[in-house]
Formats: sequence, structure tokens, C-alpha cells
Amino acid sequence: MSIPSSPSDRDAAADLIARLTRAHRTLAVAESLTGGALLAALVAVPGASAVLRGGVVAYDTALKHSLLGVDAGLLAEHGPVHPEVAAAMARGVRAAAAVDGAPADLGLATTGVAGPEPQGAAPVGLVFVAVADAEGEAVRELRLHGDRAAIRAQSVEAALALLVERLDGSRE
Repeated sequence: MSIPSSPSDRDAAADLIARLTRAHRTLAVAESLTGGALLAALVAVPGASAVLRGGVVAYDTALKHSLLGVDAGLLAEHGPVHPEVAAAMARGVRAAAAVDGAPADLGLATTGVAGPEPQGAAPVGLVFVAVADAEGEAVRELRLHGDRAAIRAQSVEAALALLVERLDGSRE
């Protein structure tokens, strides 16, 4: 079952696509707990293909390493729900979405625990969202509440908000 996008998510995604289009910047998305919902929110916007390169749903921890280049030692030591993992996913998806040798301008990532059970030491509702660009990355830790669907939907909203903040801080 898919996560219904809220009007605020649709508005945020539409605003982001418009801003990226004006700035001639590209975006790629790496997702874990959101399972494609973040990419779906962006793809729902007409004209998204002008800036959205694509995405990777690395739900299995091993794929975070093999597809996104997250360090295997980092994953072994901390598990998939960690701020450094989120940052590495955002960096890795930029490279994974390279076209003609040029990475995507921005990478956006989600990792966390939607429940219903904790994952190792990570409690339900612990989520990290990250954005990366050529200047570096930003990671936000979230402690979300609600059922699985609510945590996933809030994670999408938080990732979009983090990207807006990154764009606001850049010379768009």
C-alpha cells in the first residue's frame, strides 16, 4: 500500500521542482524506510523530469553498500540507522545518478525505523534524513511518533523540508 501524499507534501515537492528547474540543478534520491514514497512525491509533479535524475530504494542494508557506496565497516559498526549512513547515502546517490560522468547536483536520503519493531538498538521513529551537494552534506535526526505509515509520511515531509533549507542556504 502506498503512502498518500498530503497537500503540503505535494506543494513542497512542486516548489522544489520549480526551484531546481530555475536553478538548472539536478536531484537524485536514496531511500530506505520511505520505500520510494519520497521519489513518488517528486515524480507526481509535472515537469519533474527536467531535474529529477532518479532514485535508489536500498531497503536491504547490503544494498546501501553495493549500490550507494556506504562503507561496509560503517554499516557493520553502527547499522543502517545512523547519521553517517544517511550522509553517505546522499553522497552515494549523487554518484549513482551520474550522467555522462557528472553526478547529480543534489542527493537526498532517508534511513530509519518505521516499525512496528525496533531495528537493533534503533527505536521505532528514529529517522535520519540527509542532503548532499558539492559543498558537503547536512543531516537531520528525527524522533517521530505514530504508526508505520505516519512515520514514513513524516520522513518524506522532513526530507523535502531539509532540501528546501539547503537550497535556501545556497546561491540558487
